[in-house]
Amino acid sequence: MLTSSFAPKTAVDRLMLPLDVPTIGEAETLVAATEGKVGVYKIGMELQFAGGLEFARELAKAGKKVFLDVKLHDIDNTIQKAVQNIAKMGMTFMTVHAYPKTMRAAVKGLTAEGNPNLCILGVTVLTSMDEADLQAAGYRGPVSELVEARARDARDAGIGGIVCAATEAGRMRQTLGTDMVIVTPGIRPAGSAANDQRRVMTPLDAIKAGSDYLVVGRPISQAPDPGAAAGAVVQEIETALNT
Repeated sequence: MLTSSFAPKTAVDRLMLPLDVPTIGEAETLVAATEGKVGVYKIGMELQFAGGLEFARELAKAGKKVFLDVKLHDIDNTIQKAVQNIAKMGMTFMTVHAYPKTMRAAVKGLTAEGNPNLCILGVTVLTSMDEADLQAAGYRGPVSELVEARARDARDAGIGGIVCAATEAGRMRQTLGTDMVIVTPGIRPAGSAANDQRRVMTPLDAIKAGSDYLVVGRPISQAPDPGAAAGAVVQEIETALNT
């Protein structure tokens, strides 16, 4: 059982919904449509550049858990100072790329702010990438080996968790033990289109594989009834937890 202070308590807690829409108005509509059926709202780059940072603050002030998906990767001082500022925003989760120096700098920034209730997640390998993509980028070896190496680096750096594909979650749980969070994007309910995701899994299988939090985007946000779609994912998570 996960022992992290960021461990989810309910099936709803485990569902992360990306607010990947072009305007704040559309994000507000999506939040209202999924009220009570989503545990964490994720704000990525698309919305960040359309007023999303202030919107993230507003959501946090309203009592929502917010995942600021910034994927930071820069020189140490920049990372440290950026994390110090993010730590003041009331976010629950944030991301950095899982490079050792980047993660260590992020931990320094968090520590400088008194270790607030913020979980830093290291992004291992994007779920839109496969073996061919890694080879094109100059990496050698299977995706799983690179994910595991970066997960070990994340553990050694002392951050709160990692982001990886659900197909790797079971192995990463063995690597990380029970005190780090595993967040898995690329979750697609049965029958949903994979879109640009490569390493995908259903919500039920992802939970059984060892994922703590599931990032489910377009199958919910582009559904005719996003609230019903989110509820169906939560029910599938509940089924996985009880079997």
